[in-house]
Amino acid sequence: MAQLSDRLQRLAPSATLAMSQKSSEMKAQGIDVINMSVGEPDFNTPDHIKKAAKLAIDENYSRYSPVPGYPDLRQAIARKLERENQLHYQPSEILVSNGAKQSVTNTIMSLVNDGEEVIIPAPYWVSYPQMVKLAGGNPVIVEAGFEQNFKMTAEQLEAAITPKTRMVILCSPSNPTGSVYNKEELQSLAKVILSHDDLFVLADEIYEHINYVGHHESIAQFPGMKERTIVVNGVSKAYAMTGWRIGFIAAPEWIVKGCNKLQGQYTSGPCSVSQMAALAAYTESQQCVEDMRQAFERRRDLIVKLAKDIPGLEVNVPEGAFYLFPKCSSFYGKKVMVNGQCSIINNSTDLAMYLLEEGHVATVGGDAFGDPACFRMSYATSDENIIEAMRRIKDVLGKLQ
Repeated sequence: MAQLSDRLQRLAPSATLAMSQKSSEMKAQGIDVINMSVGEPDFNTPDHIKKAAKLAIDENYSRYSPVPGYPDLRQAIARKLERENQLHYQPSEILVSNGAKQSVTNTIMSLVNDGEEVIIPAPYWVSYPQMVKLAGGNPVIVEAGFEQNFKMTAEQLEAAITPKTRMVILCSPSNPTGSVYNKEELQSLAKVILSHDDLFVLADEIYEHINYVGHHESIAQFPGMKERTIVVNGVSKAYAMTGWRIGFIAAPEWIVKGCNKLQGQYTSGPCSVSQMAALAAYTESQQCVEDMRQAFERRRDLIVKLAKDIPGLEVNVPEGAFYLFPKCSSFYGKKVMVNGQCSIINNSTDLAMYLLEEGHVATVGGDAFGDPACFRMSYATSDENIIEAMRRIKDVLGKLQ
């Protein structure tokens, strides 16, 4: 009997996309579902960026671009890194890809050999372990739960390193928790990494500008770390450009060349029009970024306040991104009557499904993120949606016994 490859059999489907699809199916049936499952800004792409894309079409940017991206875009990214992060990169040390998701995959595929280990703090973005498996590597999960504000310590990192460790993945600000590593925390992790030869860190900084605690800190800033760090970033979150699919890496040139070789074989360069839009995003006014950040911060304050009013939920205060990751394990083992049948909440996936089917609010269980005690809500939606969603959640959680 024909079947898919062993490679695909190892992969789990994306839980975030699965919940979003189920909520879309319910909406199609006429059910009023508030979707808090997908990490996507609800703002439209700013007008000056759309204008640049229209101009690019009129100027016939319709042919293949260079595999690593247009030189002027890579130069603009280099200037952004210098201006905002005090990191000096040449355009030859930057590669533009079809979204930051491809940038992460390129890096893992280019550096990790079969059987090598990649340390991933949990909670983690759902795709990290799957990407490592796709590359033939072994994800090593380090639990950094609610009590430590979802951040891995230097001691935990040191304890997880073995002779097979090749890479550490850090996401700050974090998806799914909104936690942000400060400069001192990053420096302590950097010291551990530098004490081990041939150990690299993939720094996923896609939520860099959605930060509520001040200036973003990159682990690449410390002496010796730029040679060990692959910075991943892009335009999707900061500029509300998720569908444009533009991400990049900034890394030592030998790593960029390796990723370029890989990208050249399976996608080639990213969309030409999207690149010109991204060029405008990086080189023109940044006021839109700050405007959206302020809106997200206001929504953060709103959802935290409302969540703290729900008995049984434990809530931390996210310092960045647009997610709340409350602890919900107090509801496990509780029961509710649904359509005349007794239903038991055994885990966070059950809870997320209950919230969707009974409360008509789409969230994602923490199981998918490596922390079964919590669940994720995206507050990248209107104040009205947040208020109504939290009212529904409070109502249906109150029915559990």
